Amino acid sequence: MPDLRKDPIVGRWVIVAKSRAKRPHNFQSTPQLEPGSFCPFCEGHEAYTPPEIVAYRSNGSPANAAGWRVRVVPNKFPALEIEGDLNKRGEGIYDMMRGVGAHEVIIESPRHLLSTSDLPEENLAEVLWVYRERLVDLKRDSRLVYGMLFKNVGAAAGASLEHTHSQLIVTPIVPITVGEELAGSLEFHRYRGRCVFCDMIQQELAGEKRIVLDTPGFVAFCPFASRFPFETWVLPKPHASHFENVERHTVDELARVLRQVIGNIETAVDRSGYNYIVHTAPFDTPELGHYHWHIEIIPRLTQTAGFEWGSGFYINPVPPEEAAAFLRDVEVESHVPRSLPIK
Repeated sequence: MPDLRKDPIVGRWVIVAKSRAKRPHNFQSTPQLEPGSFCPFCEGHEAYTPPEIVAYRSNGSPANAAGWRVRVVPNKFPALEIEGDLNKRGEGIYDMMRGVGAHEVIIESPRHLLSTSDLPEENLAEVLWVYRERLVDLKRDSRLVYGMLFKNVGAAAGASLEHTHSQLIVTPIVPITVGEELAGSLEFHRYRGRCVFCDMIQQELAGEKRIVLDTPGFVAFCPFASRFPFETWVLPKPHASHFENVERHTVDELARVLRQVIGNIETAVDRSGYNYIVHTAPFDTPELGHYHWHIEIIPRLTQTAGFEWGSGFYINPVPPEEAAAFLRDVEVESHVPRSLPIK
């Protein structure tokens, strides 16, 4: 069973999970993916993953067999495990608890595609809907507080398998980065009486120089204080704090937006690896007037080094205004999905 341990100085929780040492490519400085090697995520290889939690299937096909469109399975090497109680305790000045939570993998296509931009829109909409479905389900567990949805594409972004997939880790505490976002947005709301994210949307739309994409329900822009080259945020225009409350028509539009924005980024940076993270409010909060769910897309073009780790500053060599202008002007050629043969 993993442990959760709290840093007594800054309040950061760390997951100590010995089972993760069994992961492929463990401790290599830059993990290397092997294109064309055997893939446990491809259709027909269902026996090579843990039994599915949920799957969207066609024609009544049986569980853990071919015939699925999107499939969710437990992570084979989980950071947190669902069984047991939290057993909160202290050791002198140190606080810790058992590593109770959930760690799931969302396999986004039965085909061996490599990126979100390779998915048809209707397929991506189902992926986003299963995100919602899993959050709604796990929210019922009173031990669990926060659901982190994220995606790693490419070895530099932390992916150990190239088949397009995303992950959900649900924790019994609010992660420190999320806590900082919540605290900062609450302070702004108390001072101004408005949501800082809503204000950002209005200011970016008015100025337009950092806008990447503007649709009826969503806006994508390179944030004013971008930490990384071509960092892009996607936000719904109507105020909403919890991703798990999205409606189907919203998900359909988000699929179109997310696919286009990631396609533009990949074209701009020669299909470099990237991460995206869904930022949403904790389970145990009502609708929040000060917080706004959003997706942050971070291309992996630079490395975080000593100065960044030591100071908390980031050095971004590409101004967000230039990045946004470049992304707006990108011409995405007739898209040919990256799909590789599997041995």
